[in-house]
Amino acid sequence: MSARSGSKTHHVEEIKIPVPWGEVAGRWWGPKDRQPILATHGWQDNAGTWNRLIPLLPPTLSVLCIDLPGMGLSSHYPKGMVYYKYWDGLVLLRRIVKHFKWEKVVLMGHSLGGSISFMYAAMFPDDIDRLICVDIASPAMQTTEDTIKVASTSIDQMLRYENFKNNALSESYEEMIDMVVEAYAGSISRENCKVMMERGMSRNVFRGKVGYYFNRDPKLKFSSLGLISIEEALEMVKKIKCRILNIKANPAPNISHTFYEYYDKVLVALQESTDVTFVEVDGTHHVHLEAPERIVAHVHAFIEDLC
Repeated sequence: MSARSGSKTHHVEEIKIPVPWGEVAGRWWGPKDRQPILATHGWQDNAGTWNRLIPLLPPTLSVLCIDLPGMGLSSHYPKGMVYYKYWDGLVLLRRIVKHFKWEKVVLMGHSLGGSISFMYAAMFPDDIDRLICVDIASPAMQTTEDTIKVASTSIDQMLRYENFKNNALSESYEEMIDMVVEAYAGSISRENCKVMMERGMSRNVFRGKVGYYFNRDPKLKFSSLGLISIEEALEMVKKIKCRILNIKANPAPNISHTFYEYYDKVLVALQESTDVTFVEVDGTHHVHLEAPERIVAHVHAFIEDLC
């Protein structure tokens, strides 16, 4: 496949990476004869989150955008297996790096994807060259008290959803998009919700009715186990050695005040311990999808030698 942006043509290839529970789906942009940037999306999003940013970059740049397990076109975890969100993602990134035998990886992540990439940089500091985080500094955090408080509810909710089947419900395409627009609460326009849902939902025939259903695993709705504390995040900061580009959207009204309180604490700690390029731009939490032209120059400058 190829995608055009202005006078540039980008080669795009759908790939499947084998994993013990099935496969991880991805879109590989650019040449496959060089090590790509590994790009990871946000919570309950998919690889389509990068569909408007990457075409603005040189077609000689190689980027592999993956769908995290249970999202997009990737396999769901088996029945009986729960999601630990950040830690699962960390293991997956390491699995992919090992699968391709890459060295000194460059990671790019938005929201959850940026959090996972931050953790990778801390856990494997000698194996990462640089890191790009879009509107995130580290994983979402909660106090020890809150961890204990919400665990029992989360576990019971996950067990209740274990037998839920997405394709048992079929809505019209526009009804599905209506739900997506409402869920993103202004962070993504209707047009770009359709871009995201190219990988986020599937066509189905149920009881003679043609409709659509969401591809994501319903168990993800209650995946709140394995969050970290601010103390753990600051300890991780001490291990990170690589250069970082951190792009913060301002304002982002759909993100809580607590999120930004922790964001700033982690960012200050990073700036004190490693080489951080920090950029603020106007936009929503999904600025890379909604207004990629506002960040592309910063991304390009940071990875220009890879093009």
